[in-house]
Amino acid sequence: MYKFTDIAALYAYALQHPEQEYIPMQIGTRHVVMDPWAEQRMIAVAQQSNAALLYSHYRERLDDGTLQSHPCIAYQAGSLRDDFDFGSVVVVNTSILISECEDLLSGKWMDGGWYALRLRLSAYGTIQLLPEYLYTAQKVDYRLSGQMQHDYVDPRNRNYQIEMEQVVTDHLEMINALVPVEKKEIEHSEYGQFPVEASVIIPVRNRVSTIGDAVRSALAQEAEFEFNVIVVDNASTDGTAELLASIDDSRLHVITLNGSENLGIGGCWNLAVTSDKCGRFAVQLDSDDLYSSPATLQTIVDKFCEQKCAMVIGTYLMTDFNLNPIPLGKIDHSEWTDENGPNNALRINGLGAPRAFYTPLLREILLPNTCYGEDYAVGIRLSREYKIGRIYDVLYHCRRWEGNSDAALSVDKVNANNYYKDFLRTCELEARILMNESR
Repeated sequence: MYKFTDIAALYAYALQHPEQEYIPMQIGTRHVVMDPWAEQRMIAVAQQSNAALLYSHYRERLDDGTLQSHPCIAYQAGSLRDDFDFGSVVVVNTSILISECEDLLSGKWMDGGWYALRLRLSAYGTIQLLPEYLYTAQKVDYRLSGQMQHDYVDPRNRNYQIEMEQVVTDHLEMINALVPVEKKEIEHSEYGQFPVEASVIIPVRNRVSTIGDAVRSALAQEAEFEFNVIVVDNASTDGTAELLASIDDSRLHVITLNGSENLGIGGCWNLAVTSDKCGRFAVQLDSDDLYSSPATLQTIVDKFCEQKCAMVIGTYLMTDFNLNPIPLGKIDHSEWTDENGPNNALRINGLGAPRAFYTPLLREILLPNTCYGEDYAVGIRLSREYKIGRIYDVLYHCRRWEGNSDAALSVDKVNANNYYKDFLRTCELEARILMNESR
């Protein structure tokens, strides 16, 4: 089996072996043991599906010798993350490699050109998942999902991220999906009167140990305008409702659900932003997090007014439950630029926090009724047409603790989350291509 090191060497190998319709190839450095006839099976299915690239499910061998199944997810047009999991073995279409990838050879790639290669292959053929377990790879990363989810914004990987951004930008340009630099500006006063200028929105379910801190953090904001706090209690049973009832402040509005509404986080947001209590700007606060200072809300609204934008995204500090900083510390998404942030947003897995929206636009778009990716869906949608304001000072403390819903997810749950965000990107990608075609 060919072991991939860089695209130039692979290209040279393909030229030397033109008789091979498909090249079985190992990516990465993990120890791999193929099942009997696995390569033959992969090539046969690749031929039948006329795939540009094919990959499969696999097993992982743990340090104690036991095996765990590791399914992969199907590739979509929006599978633009540079960390998409293909496993360790793929087969590559030789003719597409030779005819369409020669211009990639001049690049000096930190990943050998793998990301550029697979995006190019996706533009000229199908990326096919074979849902069979065909080999075993040694497991090397034992971190929990909550520890891995911020790898893409680790400042130690900054040079790599810059390169990956250029790769995806080139790909988007090639398929006519780049969004223009010019964005619509918004005169926020044109949409009439609101009960308050801003509303802090907090969906919550069974967070009695943290919701009080979150609400008090929101109510402690110091602003030149009127604001309120809208908490949507999604059928809590742990004392959350009673704790909220004990907070005596006329600015706090609690919407209580009984569970029959079948609302996720996105649905709770929709309920809050469409209520007659919601202000001109809707500002996010998760039920286990805190604003970093009493000036957060004022800073966000000032940014809306200054840049006439549809959405504002801030910077957060990773902390433990007691607000002590933990790695990776400050997460500011400094990779964002006004010129290319909306394009690079289709590569990365999140846009940052806290997030705030111009309520009239959010009422038009609404959030998907999910508990994952709902804010990302709105963020990439708005960035297609409107300016997104960024604040690079810490506004928010993101507390990581054992009760976090994403602290230790199974492979199946991680796959489901990744597949859904790829779906969101696929929809947005298609919308951007249609927008460009209509110009």
